Amino acid sequence: MSGWNISDIPDQSGRTVIVTGANSGLGAVTTRALAGAGAQVIMACRDEVKARAVADSIGGRVQVRRLDLADLSSIREFARGIDGDGVDVLINNAGVMALPLRRTADGFEMQFGTNHLGHFALTGLLLDKISERVVTVASGAHLIGRIDLTDPNYEHRRYERWRAYGQSKLANLMFAYELQRRLTASGSSKVSVAAHPGYASTELQSHTESFLDSIMSLGNRILAQSAEMGALPSLYAATAKVEPGAFYGPGSLGGLRGHPTRSGSSAASRDEVTARRLWDLSEKLTQVDFSFARR
Repeated sequence: MSGWNISDIPDQSGRTVIVTGANSGLGAVTTRALAGAGAQVIMACRDEVKARAVADSIGGRVQVRRLDLADLSSIREFARGIDGDGVDVLINNAGVMALPLRRTADGFEMQFGTNHLGHFALTGLLLDKISERVVTVASGAHLIGRIDLTDPNYEHRRYERWRAYGQSKLANLMFAYELQRRLTASGSSKVSVAAHPGYASTELQSHTESFLDSIMSLGNRILAQSAEMGALPSLYAATAKVEPGAFYGPGSLGGLRGHPTRSGSSAASRDEVTARRLWDLSEKLTQVDFSFARR
């Protein structure tokens, strides 16, 4: 995959892809690239105004549908609107980062609730309608994460925004790995794969509502690669021949920049016991049970 780029995306004609958080940043780049390769793309976004502006700039191969990952009722409504067997790939791309403590519509800590539980519920509700693969966008920040199964939503412990972000991204990666294990055990041909963008310049770094916004804005100008480069691992994971259960990210500067390649991950992300317990907790919190019909 050395030097893999957007021009290497195989013909996507006849395929349908859902991209969450497609109204800006990596999601918008991903949508544009997939549509340019012939795919029909469903932009699943909370901000429909911004999403429609992006869709209008792309043209006829995209459609916008409302999805608020911080609200389980919105996730269920979105899933009901997707035709059975109508989706080839789901890209769990949307996310929030290092926010002050706040809660989703269902009372979850916002980062864990949006980044992990929202995508967990969405994937579970759509899995029977997805024919090929699920791509979950994680982060190098999983390295600072620790899953607290007794208090994942910071109801009793002191809130630390970066620890909370790390927990949510570790949960993303553990979910992707555990989903593949369960697909394999069920005999399903569907694939779960994870990706991360490295250090990419997007709007994500400008919404911490703290002095960090200015610092990360400077980092974006000096250190970060473009959103176009940051989206390559997700695009590779969604369209190339991949290893089931693998993790892809940039191949240079310790995974911060460059073209996509296989990435390593922390020992915690490979903890199968904790992954199973996180899965059970996620089903309980979201009230979404996965179906693993053989396909």
